[in-house]
Amino acid sequence: MSLLRLAIVGAGALALVACDSSAPEPEAEETEIPDDLADSSLPLVEVDDSLGTPLEERVATIGLINKRNNITRDIELRPGEQQRFDNIIIRLASCERTAPWEHPPLTGAFVQVLVQDRGTSDWRRIFSGWLYKEAPAVNVVEHPIYDVWVKDCAMSFPGEETAVSSSAPTASATAAPEAGAPAAPEAEAAPAEVSN
Repeated sequence: MSLLRLAIVGAGALALVACDSSAPEPEAEETEIPDDLADSSLPLVEVDDSLGTPLEERVATIGLINKRNNITRDIELRPGEQQRFDNIIIRLASCERTAPWEHPPLTGAFVQVLVQDRGTSDWRRIFSGWLYKEAPAVNVVEHPIYDVWVKDCAMSFPGEETAVSSSAPTASATAAPEAGAPAAPEAEAAPAEVSN
């Protein structure tokens, strides 16, 4: 075997060892946000609180996946909060969903995503805008390592709970008859109308 061929085979073997995918990568842990980024410059989005949960009481669930190690996590944020995982920061300005009586249903969040440049202490904003659960292709976080998407916005509207509970069957209507009790008479079906 020639010396050149041996060098090429050796370099290939080293490359395979360096790319060993069986070695588990460490799990991404929540880390502290750098001081210069701790004061979020993200302004809160103004919404009409009279129609639903006040902005400061809403909670958005944001999905985050690291495509290198396939670690997925759900991040819960209130408007104005941010969290850092390794070299990514997720900020939330607002979240919103349509009222239950409006169609089509839509859930969205105004998010900023910052990523630390590899080998430096510099942070770069890669996304700032609305993300939608039901229409993820409308606005996409484009990054080779991370995917970020909206999963939910916890908020409610006036009358929403009563509308849900009034349509639920009552306990007496769904309860099974006791053993030995006479069966309730069944309601007679109304005769069908005949059209001439």
